[in-house]
Amino acid sequence: MAALYSYSLKSLKLPLPTAGRNQTKTNSRIVFANTSGSHLEPKVATLLDSVKWDDKGLAVAIAQNVNTGAILMQGFANREALSTTISSRKATFYSRSRSSLWTKGETSNNFINVHDIFLDCDRDSIIYLGKPDGPTCHTGAETCYYSSVSDLLQDSKNGGDKLALTTLYSLESTISQRKAESATPQNGKPSWTKRLLLDDNLLCSKIREEADELCRSLEENEEKSRTASEMADVLYHAMVLLARRDVMTEEVLEILRQRFSQSGVEEKQSRNRKS
Repeated sequence: MAALYSYSLKSLKLPLPTAGRNQTKTNSRIVFANTSGSHLEPKVATLLDSVKWDDKGLAVAIAQNVNTGAILMQGFANREALSTTISSRKATFYSRSRSSLWTKGETSNNFINVHDIFLDCDRDSIIYLGKPDGPTCHTGAETCYYSSVSDLLQDSKNGGDKLALTTLYSLESTISQRKAESATPQNGKPSWTKRLLLDDNLLCSKIREEADELCRSLEENEEKSRTASEMADVLYHAMVLLARRDVMTEEVLEILRQRFSQSGVEEKQSRNRKS
């Protein structure tokens, strides 16, 4: 979960037209109207004028995964590329080598579906916040950022195969590695994660135990640090269960995002209808 820039950026909050069932379920803050021939055209033009394009008419454009926060790639956008992204909701850039627009995924079909766009405080750089359809990098990697400088400085042979992961996703990666290792016989005492992966009863009992301790930190008015510690335990054990069930953390986050514009009562009622 790469660091989110949203706190220091300004969102292009274009309103959502009321057309189509799927659109009404989506938070209007993170979607775009089709600006072609609409009353929004003057607003878009004003917004484009406010961007501080460089002497070549370009600004840095970064694509970021809306669910994981991972930085997917960096390119450049000009006025037309940003306007096209707003109207198409597909991350579009300007190729300096070809001197033309290009939409990420136009040849690979690995589009980046843009939910929101942010400008930085100086309005000279852009973030496309979206969901990728597949690997972003032309190498087939999930993102274009997989070369750790620290690893390269220590061992140049092993510095180019490590995705830039923040805490939650580093943990998920480690749990995934332990799961792969547990599939083959190992010498010595198994790690705690492996024990949990191999024993469903133990795993479920630990999740219940840690959840109870988290609740008690509230009921007994314990220190905030205690609550944080218990929540860390709940997260870890729950993520082991996700791995056991072959569910990715990103899948959970995507469901949470889909619920942003829906009340808890409505969400529970929809579950009952499905069952």
